Amino acid sequence: MSESAIAIVGVGYVGLPLAVGLANHHDDVIAFDVNGKRIMDLIAGVDKNDPTSCKTIFPTSLEFTSDVGNINRASVYIITVPTPIDNNRLPDLTLLKNSCTMIASVISKGDLVIVESTVYPGVTEEICGPLIQEVSGLLMGEEFYLGYSPERINPGDIDNNLESVVKIIAAQDPETLERIEAIYAPVITAGLHLAETIQVAEAAKIVENVQRDLNIALMNELAMIFDRMGIRTADVLNAAATKWNFQKFTPGLVGGHCIGVDPYYLISKAEGLGYYPELIRAARRLNNGLAGHVSQKTVELIVSSGRSMSDCSIGVLGLTFKENVSDVRNSQSPIIVHELGRYGATVVCHDPYADHKSLLDNYSIQVGPLEMLSELDALIVIVPHSTYLEMPINQLTSMLKKDGVFIDVKSAFDPKMISESVRYWSL
Repeated sequence: MSESAIAIVGVGYVGLPLAVGLANHHDDVIAFDVNGKRIMDLIAGVDKNDPTSCKTIFPTSLEFTSDVGNINRASVYIITVPTPIDNNRLPDLTLLKNSCTMIASVISKGDLVIVESTVYPGVTEEICGPLIQEVSGLLMGEEFYLGYSPERINPGDIDNNLESVVKIIAAQDPETLERIEAIYAPVITAGLHLAETIQVAEAAKIVENVQRDLNIALMNELAMIFDRMGIRTADVLNAAATKWNFQKFTPGLVGGHCIGVDPYYLISKAEGLGYYPELIRAARRLNNGLAGHVSQKTVELIVSSGRSMSDCSIGVLGLTFKENVSDVRNSQSPIIVHELGRYGATVVCHDPYADHKSLLDNYSIQVGPLEMLSELDALIVIVPHSTYLEMPINQLTSMLKKDGVFIDVKSAFDPKMISESVRYWSL
């Protein structure tokens, strides 16, 4: 069937590229967000989530709005709002529930609601559907229809984008699945995977991120073991990767709104069913503790070089949760900054991509120009943005005093290119 219009609810890292992709193949797409400032920026062609973007020309078939009255002409509603965790590391479905309630206020008979937000198995059919049914008075599966298609957006990754990554779709019945297929198929050139049930699709998304969290946790634990042996982990992994069936992952900080969050959704669901997932919890504990490990190693290296922490000046490069994005949500970098500050050190930060206002408001961290990083006792490259990787290594080490400490958290630099007078360390 031909859809009258498609409404995207939530126009952030996930919703915006989806809205643009759909608008390139469908005649009427509405991008809705409760954040009026975000909508006004997008109308002006400015995407502040993309630090490399100055002005964007969006498809003419795409309308931006923060007025819920403007989405009632849609026959399809796709929810792409964040699903974070609360202070107790429990699933926080507030934004998702609010979106369902809002959609229920404008939904019509025959309309389709697709959830893309990451959730634990059962949320779409046991929480979203019944909530829409209660508020709208329409019967789920008879007068409105449900689908699920987990987002696979990877911010900052230009190679694996919306179109080039296979998309999972699922529905409660074959007819609705065909309808969802017709919506996404023109957009996703990599193809669609039709999951057997909505819960299978929900679980698949969780598993993707749980697996990555576990693999990174293993690398982080190995890195801590090898550090005590005086072996560079990057060299070990490069050697091991020469075997055909070795899966190469690298150690590093785990932050952001996916990998460090989604495992808690599965943990919560499992514990509600009476099962305590030891391995998943252990991985979370280990990855959450890595920022403390990096901080402690930095302190040890500074003190062992004969310096006093209270007289130290430390430079930090990179504060976002990953390379080449502006997002600082759940970033582990601020933990390191504040930990070093508690030792009495003066910490100077730089990040060309980070949302500086968000850093100040949420972490009380100020970011300065690169020129401020000079005569440092230690320099920590926490997030190796392309800006830093493109610099000559001697430009970075020239920020250090003689016998200064260079912390290369992700082993992004070749230690052979660094002067022997610099005390180098990496995970």
